[in-house]
Amino acid sequence: MANFGHVYLIGAGPGDPGLLTLRGKDILEKADVVVYDRLVSPAILGMCNPKAKMVDVGKMPTHHKVKQSEINKLLVQFAKEYPQGVIARLKGGDPFVFGRGGEEALELVAAGVEFDVVPGITSAISVPAYAGIPVSHRGIATSFHIITGHEKAESNGELSLDFENLAKCPGTLIFLMGIANMDFIAKRLIECGKDPKTPLAFIEKGTTPYQRTVMATLETAGETIARENVTAPAITIMGGVVELRQTLAWKKNLPLSGKRLVVTRAAKQASGISARLSALGAEVIETPMIETRTLECPLVMAQAHDSIGSAMPVCEQPVTALASHVIASPEGAWQSSPVDFNTLANFDILAFTSTNGVESFFKQLFAAGYDVRVLAGKKIASVGKITEKKLLEYGIRCDYVPEDHTGEGLGKLLAALIPQSTEGATSYPIPRILLLQGNLADDTLLNLLPQATRWVVYETLPVSELPDWKREAVENADAVVFASTSAVENYCSVILSGVRSTESKDLNRDSSTTPNGFAQNDNNACYPRKSFCIGRMTESAARKHGFNTVTSDETTMDSLVKKIVEFYTKNS
Repeated sequence: MANFGHVYLIGAGPGDPGLLTLRGKDILEKADVVVYDRLVSPAILGMCNPKAKMVDVGKMPTHHKVKQSEINKLLVQFAKEYPQGVIARLKGGDPFVFGRGGEEALELVAAGVEFDVVPGITSAISVPAYAGIPVSHRGIATSFHIITGHEKAESNGELSLDFENLAKCPGTLIFLMGIANMDFIAKRLIECGKDPKTPLAFIEKGTTPYQRTVMATLETAGETIARENVTAPAITIMGGVVELRQTLAWKKNLPLSGKRLVVTRAAKQASGISARLSALGAEVIETPMIETRTLECPLVMAQAHDSIGSAMPVCEQPVTALASHVIASPEGAWQSSPVDFNTLANFDILAFTSTNGVESFFKQLFAAGYDVRVLAGKKIASVGKITEKKLLEYGIRCDYVPEDHTGEGLGKLLAALIPQSTEGATSYPIPRILLLQGNLADDTLLNLLPQATRWVVYETLPVSELPDWKREAVENADAVVFASTSAVENYCSVILSGVRSTESKDLNRDSSTTPNGFAQNDNNACYPRKSFCIGRMTESAARKHGFNTVTSDETTMDSLVKKIVEFYTKNS
């Protein structure tokens, strides 16, 4: 056997990312190449190895982006280019249910390339189930038949279906990819003796937040498709089981159904809010615009003072992740050097301004051979409830949390703890405050607390570009969810650079909910201008870039999710 990579023909399922098999997900996470189809959910593409080569061979009903014969050859080519590599061929539904996976497998066999088949859940069964229609039911249908609705005979160009036998079949008939031909199919079935009153259902975009079910009968199929504007991807199911939908429809119309939301939080933080928004019906596109990295060792950014103890003007030096020496700086500037955890004894209050700061601090603390006992007797301050909750995960309760969950609110709260000396008054010790922050933290806290010391425990890095598939997924989204000013700035830098504002021409959108319209670049790609923000600073940054903003009442994810639901419920 030649030294080829291994190809996996993976079924992505019908659309809901939760229906991807565990084995499929495991392979995608380590794939070197992913060759994917048009109908694969962006959420599933987001599970792929971020370093994988992503190849879009998606096919539209009337236009083949890449011909099947070329796809077959591509798989062999990648197997040769990546010896010992993992090549994932990701297909909607199941590879062998009208997925042409058999043709791809035969090409691999002929080339001597080893392959595995990872079955997927076919839309023929799962989509009706999501619509409350069982494909078989005792006393109604003891069999079901899956039929392609678009394959035509080479001899006469007509559908190569045995209409006479299909008309006599007592079981459930399920047509895939047949919406464009369904009027003809229905008429031929009636001509061959099928009851014109046979109930049927068209199910669009099944198992996704955009799922829609349209009911009809065999004799009204064509007019219903035209009147209701039924479009692909959709399946058609015929038979008595369709009537069970009135009783068994279980998938509710959730408050965020049909909404595509772009979540810009860092990858490790996005899963919580993404899961909540998905559970409420939204299609979530995780598009982290920043990533954080814990420094190997914190850097102390201590402010130098003049002879009378007054803070000197700020002149912060750049922070590097692996700095191992004191960064030279003029008198009165910030002085940066690696931290010795023994100096924790010098501080009375530790103030955390983000969950990243919490995670990075404890990661460094444990790596240095210490544990939480070194915090005994110290007061702990948090900028808000989210950070407070993260501290609780380490067994640490907060002593100070401002009502205003901002850096300014935290600074004012801690500043109030510092005694104001007056002539002749008893002198009280000034609490020594340590700020645990990232390299991009502004000077709000230090201006309010000039005697404080700042440790830089993590660095924030911008995402410089997005893969094409993710950029396409962001296009025409309903809104962007921002949780930080840095996410806003980088999103605008990467996504909206050179973009102009325009009115949306999408008739499915209510222009009253998006008064700023959408952003459009030179290739007519439209990006949302509606944003949901957590905190006033994030809101201000988004407005600066022309976003129409909705801001949470509190700086918590609970409040943000609540605000999103309230907005779409009010404007539905």
